Amino acid sequence: MLRELEKAEQKWGGSNKLIDQWLENRRKLLVHYCQIAGLPPYTKSEKSLPSFENVKSFCDLLVDYVSEGHFEVYDRVVTACEKFGESSKTLAQQVLPQITPTTNIALDFNDKYAEAQDDQVLYQLDKDLSELAQAMETRFELEDELLEVLHNKYSEQAQQA
Repeated sequence: MLRELEKAEQKWGGSNKLIDQWLENRRKLLVHYCQIAGLPPYTKSEKSLPSFENVKSFCDLLVDYVSEGHFEVYDRVVTACEKFGESSKTLAQQVLPQITPTTNIALDFNDKYAEAQDDQVLYQLDKDLSELAQAMETRFELEDELLEVLHNKYSEQAQQA
């Protein structure tokens, strides 16, 4: 997922402040994910569960990222797609409902771990992180489809000007 993010940053980075901020927040989320999952380069020499504090911090980033998409970025993307014609608008209308299930998985993860007090819940973390990673990978791919449409349309518009 980090490699895909790097590709997205190379492709769309610098074209729009909102998109840059969004991609930076995605990076923070992915780095924190790797840290609590114990993935390279954040692998610990000894196997141990992450602290509740680290998991809660990740949950905060996760909810912020999901919320930012729904309440800031997607609205702007849809508005921009509407300006670029019916095909762009139709794509946005098809993609956004596909993102909703990933939001539900992220919020369920947050509900389970953000206020957890019992160490026993952390024994389920690996399984839940794996499910969350699959959902977020799907989400990132769908979000990138929207960004691709915007980028292509803005590029076309700039070339015609």
